[in-house]
Amino acid sequence: MTLARNLRLRLSGSDLFNLANRVPFDDRINHEAEISDLNITLIQNYLKEVKSSLYEKSKTGDFVEVCQDMNIVSTLPEYTKPKNVGLMFFSMEPDKFFPYTQIDVVQFPSGLGGNDIIEKIFKGPIHQLLRDALQYIKNVIITEKVVKHPDRAEADRFFNFPYAAVEEALSNAVYHRAYDEREPIEVRVENDRIEIVSFPGPDRSVTMEGLKSYRVSNRRYRNRRIGDFLKELHLAEGRNTGFKKILDALEANGSPKPEFETDEDRSYFITRLFAHEKFVLVSHEEPKRSQKGAEKRS
Repeated sequence: MTLARNLRLRLSGSDLFNLANRVPFDDRINHEAEISDLNITLIQNYLKEVKSSLYEKSKTGDFVEVCQDMNIVSTLPEYTKPKNVGLMFFSMEPDKFFPYTQIDVVQFPSGLGGNDIIEKIFKGPIHQLLRDALQYIKNVIITEKVVKHPDRAEADRFFNFPYAAVEEALSNAVYHRAYDEREPIEVRVENDRIEIVSFPGPDRSVTMEGLKSYRVSNRRYRNRRIGDFLKELHLAEGRNTGFKKILDALEANGSPKPEFETDEDRSYFITRLFAHEKFVLVSHEEPKRSQKGAEKRS
């Protein structure tokens, strides 16, 4: 009898449950998945992008061994199973294992009470759905306005929403959401604001006062493994730097300060970005378009 099996026999059901719950969700073994659910092409694309020494090995070496080196599988004498983080990044359909692993971008061109709703849903490996959603927002939502002045050569340029702030806020939502909760990340776009909603809220070490004053020091991270992969792909910043990046981008654009919202139960988190005041004056009925010499899409 193997040592691992002997240990499992000596542990009660409650002991095993408590032990499993101490392992962060993204680093847990997924017993419903198989090693074949990990896609070698996605893995190789990642390794190549981050310039990993494992890239060459992945082309000729043993697939399971490469996955072990990346720590995205767990191998016992009885079987090899993927870890949740491996399925999130390197399976073609993560939502098969983690329902509602998606980003919903919902536009309200006529306001919340209007009849017009434009919805776009992004699914897939979490780094890819993040990139796809950001590209869509950049192409469809974000607009640059150029104001020329008769008394000087240099024009004023600003955006309705600075891309760097949106990128950081949405990346944070992908990083910190709970993947065992059946709720999508929602990006709600109105003419005067963008709200990014994710579930649940932050750890209790993040206080309400800290959110209001933009002074946050998170002592516990929900998804460290996810964060490591996102940082390697330059899709996430170092610890506790996200708020500063958002604030700096908004200030440089001349935008209002953001709002960060949660409740006492920490059941949700909202990042609220407000449009530049020059865009808020535009009629809510006016469709987004490029105006030669005045506005252009970023």
